[in-house]
Amino acid sequence: MSLSNSSDALPDTFFLVGIPGLEAVHIWISIPFCSMHFSALLGNSALIVIITIERSLHKPMYIFLSMLSATDLSLSSTTVPKMLQILWFGDGSISFSGCPTLMVFIHIVFALDSFILLAMASDRYIVICHPLHYALVLMPQTFGKTGIMGIICSMVGASPFIFLLNRLLYCGHRLIPHTYCEHMGIARLACSNITVNIVYGLTVALLTMGLDAVLNTASYMLILCTVFRHPSCKARRKALNTCGSHLCVILIFYIPAFFSFLTHCFGCHIPHHVYIFLANL
Repeated sequence: MSLSNSSDALPDTFFLVGIPGLEAVHIWISIPFCSMHFSALLGNSALIVIITIERSLHKPMYIFLSMLSATDLSLSSTTVPKMLQILWFGDGSISFSGCPTLMVFIHIVFALDSFILLAMASDRYIVICHPLHYALVLMPQTFGKTGIMGIICSMVGASPFIFLLNRLLYCGHRLIPHTYCEHMGIARLACSNITVNIVYGLTVALLTMGLDAVLNTASYMLILCTVFRHPSCKARRKALNTCGSHLCVILIFYIPAFFSFLTHCFGCHIPHHVYIFLANL
């Protein structure tokens, strides 16, 4: 269907439901989310300030950490205020133009988060497995190029979602069973065939986050092989402590993300509130 033919059927406003089936406890649900939001704001802001003003922390690992904090601040500040507005006041209205824009921004920042985690894994891989090449590979200009490349790749992958949504014909359905605008959540409101949306969304997920997850896993497998061959117990313990925290973050990031995405595409029998909780996590 052409864009010109479908544009007349575009609704003016969408309504985010929040967490379907749990409306009676929305206020209670908002308490931990609000606490985590302010903790994220305080913690990430403190990290950025400390890394900026402390010259001894102007090292690759800490620069990547500050970039990760910046993306986390952006993602939390984009999604949580609207979610709290829904949970507290029941106001889930959002314009049709605003919803896809918010969705694309969330996809861009989320993909950038994944890209930075991969950059951090690569940093650990080089410093542990190839320490003599570390200064040559991670020069100051590398960080700027890494950030620009991450933003470009994220935008290229997320921007087509707007066209894919605008081409659909909507038949008056406006309720999105979610706390924020999500590609498949909007697409399922259409009465057109959304196979292209499902295929593209799955392809983007596999080529961005899926590929990042595989490369992250490969990096840490190589790191572990190198660490366990090291003769010094102290060096092994130090490397495992550093990599252990990174692995925890990676698991917390990717497992709910993939579960939420795959459930939204294929898990029709899984309760809405389950994948909405994981998506918000």
